[in-house]
Amino acid sequence: MALSCALRLPLAPLSLPARRRSLVTATAAPRDGRKKARVSRSLPEPSWEERLANAVTPLWRLPYKEQLQVKYESQRKTLQTLASRLEELGIDAQKPGGLCCPLQPVVPSPIINGYRNKSTFSVNRGPDGNPKTVGLKKYCLCESQPCGEHTLKTQTSSPGGHWRELVVRTTHCGHTMAIITFHPQQLSQEALATQKALLKEFFTCGPGAVCALTSLYFQESTMTRCSHKQSPYQLLHGAPHIFEELHGLKFRISPDAFFQVNTAGAEVLYQAVGELCQATGDTVLLDICCGTGTIGLSLAHQVSKVIGVEVVEKAIEDAEWNAAFNGISNCEFRSGKAEAVLPQLLALWEDARPLVAVVNPSRAGLHHRVVRAIRNCRSIRRLLYISCKPEGEAMRNFLELCCPPDPRKKLAGEPFVPVLAIPFDMFPHTVHCELVLLFTR
Repeated sequence: MALSCALRLPLAPLSLPARRRSLVTATAAPRDGRKKARVSRSLPEPSWEERLANAVTPLWRLPYKEQLQVKYESQRKTLQTLASRLEELGIDAQKPGGLCCPLQPVVPSPIINGYRNKSTFSVNRGPDGNPKTVGLKKYCLCESQPCGEHTLKTQTSSPGGHWRELVVRTTHCGHTMAIITFHPQQLSQEALATQKALLKEFFTCGPGAVCALTSLYFQESTMTRCSHKQSPYQLLHGAPHIFEELHGLKFRISPDAFFQVNTAGAEVLYQAVGELCQATGDTVLLDICCGTGTIGLSLAHQVSKVIGVEVVEKAIEDAEWNAAFNGISNCEFRSGKAEAVLPQLLALWEDARPLVAVVNPSRAGLHHRVVRAIRNCRSIRRLLYISCKPEGEAMRNFLELCCPPDPRKKLAGEPFVPVLAIPFDMFPHTVHCELVLLFTR
């Protein structure tokens, strides 16, 4: 059961390969009247570092200002699509440029290289045929992989074997958490215990000790990825949590708790969210999909009360700890699926204080019952939707928030109107960015 890989921890600035000139193709005019022949002078095959960079960070060849322009154009097309879809619903949403609302320039990331605090690696066959490789799907991260400082070598298996995935989380506090997913196959409990003991030994007194892990977790799973509730994370070594600092607050992070992967970018994002909320001292902030409570706790000093809702139970425990540790007493957090918690919460809402909602869902967007609950709560006049994929399922949410009342969908409340869009580059060198859409009514 050989698990051999090379990976470097903790994550450090990505050293991207030097840019190459593009392929040159020339057309020659023949002297004898025959058809023109295309003569191609091809450059050498790209190195594995370039192939990796092209797959994971496809914009890496562009100067950063050009990357921001590419992302701006992408968001502009998304807002044009939203405007067109709203027009189809009979809503006059066209603004200058065919957008549904003004679009501000992309806010750049404070850190361009080495910004990620979480990376997920697969265990599979490498391009050299070695079945014992940790990497990114088709592209391996081998010993020369430039994403870290310390080399880690472990023992892995071939595809379909036991070792499935490695997640690495790091913080500016110098903490590193490693989470290893293991498929038990037909192993006995005794054999499984032996594997865990060997893994712990490797990281505590073997070659892996150089990684100086803060936390080492082990998860048995027959699936590629699952939650703590489905299969509990087992702490093999170190502290149960790592910690990060953001906006002068300290945050505790569990293995599966959501935390923005770009910490410096998150500070810029949350500051803008606080300004867009236009909260006053008597405002109640509803933080939906709150994770470890970063948004609500960062803005708690601006509002009367924060109510956070999150499906991951361990993240709610982190949020409660974070509030207590930072001396914040005006926050409460509710564990459960937003589609179950929110309709109950808002159906009985009688608080006269202004209510502002911030939603930060996954790429799957919000459940339709969450959108319905927000739409039908008259107290919510201002809504901030933070989307990492606005052209995807979030588009359905936007349309349901803004469409005319629809008894069939039980959308009885006054429709929202998009009034401002601000993209934030949380993922330099990739095509992705975070879009904040402000809705009012």
